[in-house]
Amino acid sequence: MFERLKHMLIKEFLQIFRDPKMRGIIFVMPVLQVLVFGYAVTLDVENIRTAIYDLDNSVASREFVARFERSGYFDVVQRVQSADALKRLIDRGEVAAAFQINSGFADDLRLGRIAEVQLIVDGTDSNTAGVVLDYSGKIAMQLSQDVLITRFTRVRGAFETPGRVELETRTWFNENLESRNFYVPGVIAIVVMLITLMLTSMAVVREKEIGTIEQIMVTPITPVEFILGKTLPFALIGFADVVLVTVVGVFWFDVPIQGSLLLLFGATALYLMTTLGIGLLISTVSRTQQQAMMSAFFFYFPAVLLSGFMFPIANMPQVVQRLTYLNPLRYFLVVVRGIFLKGVGPEILWPQMLALAVLGVAMLWLASSRFQKTLA
Repeated sequence: MFERLKHMLIKEFLQIFRDPKMRGIIFVMPVLQVLVFGYAVTLDVENIRTAIYDLDNSVASREFVARFERSGYFDVVQRVQSADALKRLIDRGEVAAAFQINSGFADDLRLGRIAEVQLIVDGTDSNTAGVVLDYSGKIAMQLSQDVLITRFTRVRGAFETPGRVELETRTWFNENLESRNFYVPGVIAIVVMLITLMLTSMAVVREKEIGTIEQIMVTPITPVEFILGKTLPFALIGFADVVLVTVVGVFWFDVPIQGSLLLLFGATALYLMTTLGIGLLISTVSRTQQQAMMSAFFFYFPAVLLSGFMFPIANMPQVVQRLTYLNPLRYFLVVVRGIFLKGVGPEILWPQMLALAVLGVAMLWLASSRFQKTLA
């Protein structure tokens, strides 16, 4: 058995690495994906292009604008003199936010009345618009508190200040709230699924297309040995890609890894059982390599969208949430982010690892049972 399996492994590695393009897909593409996700995919909102329409033009209105500029989130790029000019900037997408400060702003503050400021936000990107509204509300609230404290001190005396509630916040695991630390570890799961699905989905069907399946038929190799010979090389490639992406993420993007690397590799082995099993199942039911590749992508894209990588699963409809329990990517993302950011161990991650093990065994069993040593 071991001698036959060894020859199968040698054959698969030779077939994979003899093509320079395939070597690029296996080792270059994961690095490019990490770089793209690390630099381009981020939910952090900074340097919000902002326009100002100041009808009051007072010391108070200028202080109001200065507070937003000093926050580091808003970048005032235009100061307009009419509402039409403000509207044109929003329509053209040249600014994402615009403040209109009405005349009488300073007088309202001085007399203790409500000083209204209109904030216009480009809601095309709902995430950015929500962040802009949140930042603006906090800055305006802080200004309002400072005005109240100043007025109270002036009325009651400098030696008496009003009571106040101060919220002391502490962020665990991702202290700087960098979305890069959230997304880059997830690239490991996505890269491993993509590479293993692409390679294994064409493994069996390629033998049919080039005619070597007949040679395999007349050998004493068993279906189990054939499946192992097809999966082990791709499993080793999957582990190599995990190491490659982890090195780039940690040393290039400074993504912290708080947990155990041994646990990461153990969870990766369970995850590979599932992705390799799915790929082989696709390969056994496909008749051409083109059909196998299309089927692999048909599975891959919904798996990414329903994994929680980009969109929270809790926000999805209940029916869709139930479907995500069949998605191995959902569980592995929890494991990877738990190891990288939280440093948790198997006592916390065992439900996800158990789910991966069950899905992996089921997928490999289906692929093995589907493979028939015939020319179907």
